[in-house]
Amino acid sequence: MNKPWYSEGLNFKCTGCGACCTGAPGYVWVSPAEIQEIAELLQITPDEVVEKYTHKIGGRLSLREDPKNYDCVFLNGKRCDIYTARPKQCRTFPWWKENLKSKKAWQETAERCEGVNHPEAPLISLSEIEKGLNT
Repeated sequence: MNKPWYSEGLNFKCTGCGACCTGAPGYVWVSPAEIQEIAELLQITPDEVVEKYTHKIGGRLSLREDPKNYDCVFLNGKRCDIYTARPKQCRTFPWWKENLKSKKAWQETAERCEGVNHPEAPLISLSEIEKGLNT
């Protein structure tokens, strides 16, 4: 079996810059279980979470974003207001298949995220990367 190009690990350290939560249009898909977690954290009903913080795209729910700057609805300054209940898609960044498909894709991710290949970033092992991919 061929090893992935990143089999020796990759350097990453979240700097808390918030860049992954702003700056480009996109979707943060949320499941019913994630909506429930957000509702519990915010102490509101799941229906209120859906109504206030999501919109339907092709039959799926995505978190809303500011139409001017594409900030996630939960980005407050550079911090996530629902960090402990953030969706899986957020928790697994940057370990997304599209970011890891090639060295070039990883470098492009580094251009948008200062934590990728950060000088103080620890080496994340292949097994840890794969946990993110398979979560």
